[in-house]
Amino acid sequence: MGAMRLTHVTTAELDRLEFHAVRSGEHSRIAAQLLDLANRVDAGSEVTRAELFVRAGEQWEIAQEFERACAAYQRAMDDGGPTVVDAHALSAGALLQLDEHDLAYEHLKRLETGDGPGLQTHIHVAEVLYAHDDLEGAERWATAGARRFEGTNPPAYTRDLFFELLRIRFRIRTDLGLPEDDLDLLLDTE
Repeated sequence: MGAMRLTHVTTAELDRLEFHAVRSGEHSRIAAQLLDLANRVDAGSEVTRAELFVRAGEQWEIAQEFERACAAYQRAMDDGGPTVVDAHALSAGALLQLDEHDLAYEHLKRLETGDGPGLQTHIHVAEVLYAHDDLEGAERWATAGARRFEGTNPPAYTRDLFFELLRIRFRIRTDLGLPEDDLDLLLDTE
């Protein structure tokens, strides 16, 4: 039996696969294809093995197959490679869908004790907690992310993410009946 052929995956190829999933509704099939790619990707690939596991998990989630999504996210965590949204945050969201609240919050606690997640992860966690009626938790995550990145002079893309987080935070704070604060006022400078 021959050795497994390694492959290189580009962002454009990943985009094409995900676009096909959206267009066709074949999320489970694309998830399986992404897992296969993750198992065969070479070290120099533009898209990391961990990111492919994460993207497979996201497709499983869209297909409402949350156990499979959790397994894919766990593979990303085990791999340890870089991902756009931290796999712990994604796993927490899938676990909340499965009513595994304790496990979900364990993943979030691990994130808080780590190096500090990026803006995309803060956005994801705030939205997931908001969707699961944990408004206080959502506000705390949105505030932590905003405080971490406020006052920096980021590139345009990061600035857009920062303001997206501020808008989510404002919506959460409005639902909580909280008064405007200095971070809310930054939305006027957008």
